Amino acid sequence: MIPVSLVVVVVGGWTVVYLTDLVLKSSVYFKHSYEDWLENNGLSISPFHIRWQTAVFNRAFYSWGRRKARMLYQWFNFGMVFGVIAMFSSFFLLGKTLMQTLAQMMADSPSSYSSSSSSSSSSSLHNEQVLQVVVPGINLPVNQLTYFFAAVLVSGVVHEIGHGIAAIREQVRFNGFGIFLFIIYPGAFVDLFTTHLQLISPVQQLRIFCAGIWHNFVLALLGILALVLLPVILLPFYYTGVGVLITEVAEYKRLDGSTECCNNHSLTDVCFSYRNNFNKRLHTCLPARKAVEATQVCRTNKDCEKSSSSNFCIIPSLETHTRLIKVKHPPQIDMLYVGHPLHLHYTVSITSFIPRFNFLSIDLPVVVETFVKYLISLSGALAIVNAVPCFALDGQWILNSFLDATLTSVIGDNDVKDLIGFFILLGGSVLLAANVTLGLWMVTAR
Repeated sequence: MIPVSLVVVVVGGWTVVYLTDLVLKSSVYFKHSYEDWLENNGLSISPFHIRWQTAVFNRAFYSWGRRKARMLYQWFNFGMVFGVIAMFSSFFLLGKTLMQTLAQMMADSPSSYSSSSSSSSSSSLHNEQVLQVVVPGINLPVNQLTYFFAAVLVSGVVHEIGHGIAAIREQVRFNGFGIFLFIIYPGAFVDLFTTHLQLISPVQQLRIFCAGIWHNFVLALLGILALVLLPVILLPFYYTGVGVLITEVAEYKRLDGSTECCNNHSLTDVCFSYRNNFNKRLHTCLPARKAVEATQVCRTNKDCEKSSSSNFCIIPSLETHTRLIKVKHPPQIDMLYVGHPLHLHYTVSITSFIPRFNFLSIDLPVVVETFVKYLISLSGALAIVNAVPCFALDGQWILNSFLDATLTSVIGDNDVKDLIGFFILLGGSVLLAANVTLGLWMVTAR
C-alpha cells in the first residue's frame, strides 16, 4: 500500500497551498494585488496543480529555431519518421506489457502456488517488462526521489524544447515556455499560437508533434553513451576494474511483532531461535558473524549431534519475508545482510569507482551514475508513452496529422477519416489506461 505518511504530506501541503490561494483571492484587501502578482509572474494555481509561464526564454528559442535551417529540417525529418514508427510500435509494446501483467497476476493467484515453475515464470515476466508503473515510497526508494524528480524535470524540459524549436522552424509563433507541478510530478510545456499550427501542412505539424518524443529518444541514447564512457571520463580521478567499494548499508529496522531478544539498536547481534531437548522453542541473542561462520548448516538438532554434549540447531528469528544472507566477495570477508532478498539492491550501495586521492568523494560517481540511469529510463519512457495514440497525449496529434497527410487523398469524406482516427485513439486510450490501472494494482494492492 502507498505509505500513509506520504499521502498525508502531499494532501496536507496541497490543501495549505489551495486554501491560501482561495483566501487571498477572496480577500477584499489582497484580491487585486495578489491576482496582479500572479499575472505578472505568469503563475496560476488550481487544485493539485501549479503552473508558471514566462517569455524570458523566447529569444533563445528563436535563436535555436532559426540557426542552421537545413540541418534542423533534416533533424526533424528523422524525428517525424521516428515518431510515426513509435506511434504504431507503442500498440505492440503496450499489448505485450498488458499480457505480461495479466500472466503475472495469474501466476500470483493462490491456485498457482502449487507449481514452482509458475513462480519462476512470474519472476521472469516481471523482469522482462519494459514499462512499469512507479509509485514513490513503494517500488521507488524514498532516498532516490531526488534523482527521480530531477530526471522527470530534465526529460520534460528537453521534450518541450524539441516542440518549441520545431515550431519556430516551421514558422509557428512561440508564446512562451513554462514549468508545472502536478501533485508531486514536475513537468514542462511550451505555449504555441494555435492558429498558426492549424494553417501549416500536416507534414509540418508532424515534425512539430514528433519533435518532443524524438528529443527524449536522443536524450536516452546520449545517457547510455555517457554511462558507457563514465569510467573513461572519470579515469583521471577514480580507479575502475579493481573491485567494488561498499558505500552505504541502510540500517535494518524490525517492522512486525516477531520475537526480538537483542538490543534493537545492535548492529552486530541477531536473535536466534532453537528448540531444546524438551522441544520447547527458546531464543538467544548471538553475534551474527560468529554464529554464521563458526557453525555448520543444519535443519534440526540431530544434524548437530557430534559429541555427548548438547548442541542445538539455531534459526534467525526474523520478521516475515526477511532473511539473513551471506554475501561473498573474495578476498574480503563475507558481508552479512538482514532484510528482504529483493531489497538487497536498494539497501546495500556499492560502486566500482575507487578514488585515486583521499580528498575525492566516493559518492560523486554514484550520484552521477544513478542520475544518468534514471534519465535514461524516464526519458525513454516519456518517448514511448507520449507516442501512444491516446487522448491528450502527443500521440493524438501525431495520429491526426498522419491521417491528414496520408488518407485525405484516399478518403474524400473527412467524417470517415475522423471516425477512423477516433477508434484508433479510443483503442490506444483503453490500452494505456488498462496498463496503468493494472500496474498500479500490482504495485500497491498486492
